[in-house]
Amino acid sequence: MEEKSRDFLAGRVRDLATRAYNNSFVTHTDFLSVSELNTFFQILASEGISANVHEYCGARFLIYGGFEDAERAMVVFLPDYLDEEGFLLAEKTEPSVLECIRITPVNNKFADELNHRDYLGSLMNLGIERDQIGDILSGTNEAYVFATKEMSQMICKELIRIRHTSVKCQVVNPSECDIRPEFEEISGSVASERTDAILAFVYHLSRSEAQKLIESESVFIDGRTAYSGGYDLKVGARVSVRGHGKFIYDGPSGTTRKGRLFVKVRKFV
Repeated sequence: MEEKSRDFLAGRVRDLATRAYNNSFVTHTDFLSVSELNTFFQILASEGISANVHEYCGARFLIYGGFEDAERAMVVFLPDYLDEEGFLLAEKTEPSVLECIRITPVNNKFADELNHRDYLGSLMNLGIERDQIGDILSGTNEAYVFATKEMSQMICKELIRIRHTSVKCQVVNPSECDIRPEFEEISGSVASERTDAILAFVYHLSRSEAQKLIESESVFIDGRTAYSGGYDLKVGARVSVRGHGKFIYDGPSGTTRKGRLFVKVRKFV
């Protein structure tokens, strides 16, 4: 599915926030990508709302993808009688906006080695739109898929085979998902927080090689194409480099005697 336009998303979140405030019930977007979430916060900033103030059109909101640090997540707007803690506690016992589906082989002995792409491809083949599915966390002989509550029953009924492997699906409590993305923590010194400098550091490239990746439009920051190596990365930025992988920039932790910056990143493995 194509990314939602800024105007569409702006209208959608305003409507959802207004409904939550006026009608006193929970509303939410579908799953948004990293870039769409970034656009949402840009919309707030354009209206003078700080990213630290989780309130829009009178309604409190939170970013929720089923687990902490989910990459794909919903914007959930809360009625005035419910705060974030209360919402999360309620979701643990009786999910209202999303559900977690555990996928396992019917017979482990004859199962293929399945990866994220296999699971996503099979779900897309069911005719499901990408915004109805959140993160897919795959492990050895199992995977957990976060999906809208409306879509989860259909997945459990229709998803019976992935590649050559017969599978079974079961809705489980999100707390039962113990798979998390794996990171390699990397730290070292760089001349600056420029994008090209950080890329060169993370992937052991020269600055000119890093710049060529940017010029070929192979670098994405928070889901958006990076066009300049001179852009300073912000703490928490998610960077994806075509052909190399992705990482989260955790920012500087100090300086050397010569004025270079000590920085930390978490590289996905």
